[in-house]
Amino acid sequence: MVNRSIIRASAVLLVGAIAAATVPAAAHAANGTIGQRETVCANDLFVRTDPNGAWMGTLYRGQTFLVEGPRSGGYVYGFAYGHINRRGWVQDGWFC
Repeated sequence: MVNRSIIRASAVLLVGAIAAATVPAAAHAANGTIGQRETVCANDLFVRTDPNGAWMGTLYRGQTFLVEGPRSGGYVYGFAYGHINRRGWVQDGWFC
């Protein structure tokens, strides 16, 4: 005779393993590397005139930003490609 609690525990573990295997991995955002053209991982990323300065455009997920440096207060300077097509500051840590 098979112990029902062992069967039940095995079934619970199996269901948990299947659920864990089917959950997609979350996108991992990272700081930009100076000299690299990085892909924006955030849904939207504001391009500013200065760190915490005036807004001058928005980059969207999949668009690119050339990180030129320097860094200042959690922001990084560089060139925003695409429809913005100019230099500015973006919050660091939102690149794929």
